[in-house]
Amino acid sequence: MKSDQPPAVAGGARPEAAPARTNDTPSGRRPGSGLLQEPPGPTVVLRPGAAYGLSAALGAVTLLAASASFFLPGVLQGPAVTRGTVRGTALVMMVLAVPLLFAAMSVASRNSARALVVWLGVVAYIVYQAVLFLFGTPFNALFPVYVAMLSLALWSAAALMWQIDLAGFDARFDERLPARGLAAYACVMAALNALVWLRTIVPAILSDSPPAFLDGSGMTTNPVFVQDLAVWLPLLMVASWWLVRARPLGRLIVGALLVMLVIEGIGVAADQWFGAVADPGTPFASMSAVPLFAALVVIGMVPLLVYLRHLDADRGKASGSLRHA
Repeated sequence: MKSDQPPAVAGGARPEAAPARTNDTPSGRRPGSGLLQEPPGPTVVLRPGAAYGLSAALGAVTLLAASASFFLPGVLQGPAVTRGTVRGTALVMMVLAVPLLFAAMSVASRNSARALVVWLGVVAYIVYQAVLFLFGTPFNALFPVYVAMLSLALWSAAALMWQIDLAGFDARFDERLPARGLAAYACVMAALNALVWLRTIVPAILSDSPPAFLDGSGMTTNPVFVQDLAVWLPLLMVASWWLVRARPLGRLIVGALLVMLVIEGIGVAADQWFGAVADPGTPFASMSAVPLFAALVVIGMVPLLVYLRHLDADRGKASGSLRHA
């Protein structure tokens, strides 16, 4: 005779009466949802794309351009001070910028947001220097290499900006990022640079004589003035405003430009030293500028380290807690 009740299980208990199996802790309480499970990993901040390939090619071409410019000074044309400053910049690109680029790419492959900022900052630095190599140096046999360096740097920057997940990147910051302080520093640096350049440009515009600041330089205009006033300083100001407004793009660009400013300070110190050695009487390079820019590098490292300290901070704590679990 069939029963309407389900059959008993071993031990006489029916299924609905069998106690649920639990993984009790030594205290007798059930574990929380995350106690026995690893927390979810950080979001991926770089989508797939061409950035790695373009930047790898950029590193190779930059190394070629810098090495040839430094070790083959006979290739360079123009006044002695120009050849000297180019060699100083080439040295920094060769021993600092290119190794830092490849190191940042390697660490970024492990999903580091900090490395992405450094990567983008180094690419921006190479863009800046490629323009100077092309327009601040008389035409020479390395012209095609310089063009390739500028092209790859621009495309690398574009690919990186396209592939970075801004929402995922923004989530990597902690809540203590001193946005106003970092923005104030960036704005002060932009304003001071603009004032220094305008102090030379405005009198030249108001004068009926040819601009004296170009005498002996071999240039028809100053590509530093053009770049800074048309691109980099306005970008730094706008990105600083976005940073204060808590926009992810502002956080990314300000961080990259802080990296760029530090490397550029090292580069200027080097090119001033090489330029002054090549032509001790020139007004375009001075040994006294070397310690000045070295000091600016030290000062610039402070906001950069503060910025990086608040990026990926939670990720470091989470990985540390897992290692010690």
